[in-house]
Amino acid sequence: MTFRAEVFVTPKAVVNDPQGLTIRQGLRSLGFEGVQEVRAGKYLVLTLESPDRDTALARLDDMARTLLANAVIEDYRIEITAVRETVAP
Repeated sequence: MTFRAEVFVTPKAVVNDPQGLTIRQGLRSLGFEGVQEVRAGKYLVLTLESPDRDTALARLDDMARTLLANAVIEDYRIEITAVRETVAP
């Protein structure tokens, strides 16, 4: 089956986020009041082949732990949907 995964990578709550602080300050200077906090991260979209959803999710989790997120300073969340079943030729 073909799966589409969205991986959201964000700084851990205890980690300083200078990019988020800069964005928040920029929003305030542009007149967007009331913004309490901004956390800036990464959004990745992957399409992959896998025999089933559980295997795809396990592979994606391994990808995130190995390369996509820095486990020391970042958290990640994976959302996965089946796109279509692979048809044998």
